[in-house]
Parts: sequence; C-alpha cells; structure tokens
Amino acid sequence: MTVTMELADVLTAAARRWEDVAFRTGPADRPRAEAGVRLAYRAAGLAEPEKIIWVDSPAAGARAIATLGAGRSVRDEVRTRPWERVRAEAHAALGPVGWPLAWALTGGRLWAPVNGLVTRIRQAVAALEESEADGAALRASTLDAVLGQQDAPWLSLFDALDRPEMEGLAQVAGSAGWWWPFERVAIVCERPAELHRDELSRLHRADGPALLFPDGFAVHAWGGMPVPADFAASMAALTPERIRAEDNAELRRVMLEHFGYDRYLAESGATPLHQDETGILWRIDLPDDEPVVMVEVVNSTAEPDGTFRKYWLRVPPGTRTARAGVAWTFGMSEADYRPERET
Repeated sequence: MTVTMELADVLTAAARRWEDVAFRTGPADRPRAEAGVRLAYRAAGLAEPEKIIWVDSPAAGARAIATLGAGRSVRDEVRTRPWERVRAEAHAALGPVGWPLAWALTGGRLWAPVNGLVTRIRQAVAALEESEADGAALRASTLDAVLGQQDAPWLSLFDALDRPEMEGLAQVAGSAGWWWPFERVAIVCERPAELHRDELSRLHRADGPALLFPDGFAVHAWGGMPVPADFAASMAALTPERIRAEDNAELRRVMLEHFGYDRYLAESGATPLHQDETGILWRIDLPDDEPVVMVEVVNSTAEPDGTFRKYWLRVPPGTRTARAGVAWTFGMSEADYRPERET
C-alpha cells in the first residue's frame, strides 16, 4: 500500500477528528458507549458483560476494581490482541516506507500530548493514597484500563485505514473515557467535565484545576507539570526569597518563569557576568539545580512610542560572554557570529 496524496489527506483528517475526541469534555453518550463495549466483547469472541457500571473518574474506576468481584480481566482479548493483529497487518500492508509516514500523519501527531495527559492522570490517581505502596497499587489498576478517548493516537490510524475490527473500541472511545473489561462486568468512566491546555497542548491552568472530573477528581498543572492545588493562588505573593526556598526544582522553575526573569534579577540584586555590544549576560544560581543563564538584549528597532523593547534569551549554563550566548541562539560559535546588521 502506497501513501498517496489522497490517503495522506485521509490520514490527516482522521488525526484532526481524533484529536478532538482525545480532549473532549462533557457527559458521556452512555447508550452508544455501552453498545460499543458489547460490540468489542463480541468481536473478541466473548460473551457480553452481564453488567456495565459507570463511574465518574479514572480514580473511581481504579478504586472500584478493588471492591467489585468482577472476575478475570479480559483486556488482552478485547484490546491487546486485536490491536496487535491490526497493527501488524497495517505495518505489512504499508511497508517500511509507508508505515512511518502514516503513523507520523496520525498517531505521531497526537502521541506526545495525549500520552502526557494519561501520565498525569495516573500520577494523580497514585497521589490519592497516603502511603507509597497503596499509591502504587492504585496506579497499577489504571494500567489495566482501556484508555477510551485517550486511545486516540492509534485509533486515528486504524480509523483512516478503515479497520472494522476496531469499531467497538472506537465507538467507546468516541463516547466515553477510560474503561475496564472483565469477564462479567465492564467499568466505564465519564469524560472530564473540564480540560484546560496551553498552546503546546499541555495541561495548564492558572486559576483552578487543569483537569476536572464530575466527582471532583482533579489534576492541577502548570505548563504540563503537576502542581499543588493551592499553587496558582500562591503565585500572586511570590518573592525572590520564596522562589529560592522552594525545594522542588521543577516548581521553582515554574515560579521563576511566572515571576519573570527580569523582575527576579532586579529584586534579587543580581550583578551581570558580562556585558558587550550584543547585550548583558546574567546568571541566576538556584539551590540543587543548574543555574539559569540569560542574555538581556535590546531590540534595535524602536517601538511606535519610541522605546526599545528588551528580550531575555535563555542560554546554556556554561556561557561566559553575552556574544557567545547570542551566537548560540543562532546555532553559531562566538567567533563566527558577526552580524552585518541587527534587527
């Protein structure tokens, strides 16, 4: 099978549709999801589940597994084995050239943001337990889930290739969240009530949970990184001292970005490492972390009001001169950086 321009258009359109599915919020279409569950069981050669139980979040689903006598998990039969078979057949049909191109146009486009979301959900589920062992056990329950709408990367490819074996799984994914198939019972999750992302498709929200499910299970995140629930509120009272006192290096970086490098430098009494005609080199030393080294440059073109805008360029920690830092941003050595005219 050759990835023609026509097929490429089909693959691209499927990726767009399934990206919408992956991050869709709001009540599940329960009748359609339940029909999809039953179809997936039948396609696997299994009897339909005797009961389908709805829960309001992946956390509730993971906890339900521990309390229900649901029998043996049939995830391998319902999802893993047909998935592997269809993937192998698609790989053989597309060949060594067509396969990576088809994946790049579908699942490859969706993998990083969707997998990042799945990872954050699993981390938040584990964090619900006080002990590390209990948290690990609860997280392990999420590994047995069929990911529903977050199976979008692979389902976008299978959908574009028109693989009917995936119809049941695709129907559930388009209608609900995660679900767990067992011999007698299937547990199915509602979709999130709210989901907030930044321009890079990472979970992000400054004034509340970035991900919220109907039962209150939530993930607070800033730029894709999990943060405490009160983190956003605490940002208004940030000081250089508070930033330096933060033990978590990742949170400290987020605080620094929010506070502003220029403001931090001004309020912490920093002195420049080096200055030349290209700009000023600054260094911020942080405990248990690599230093933040930046070049302050001034736009040579005036703004409409006659002022000149400053920019801050993050450069490697080992940078010793402002010129070397600016050159690095252009992928050049300091010796080779000789602009005829700067704009």
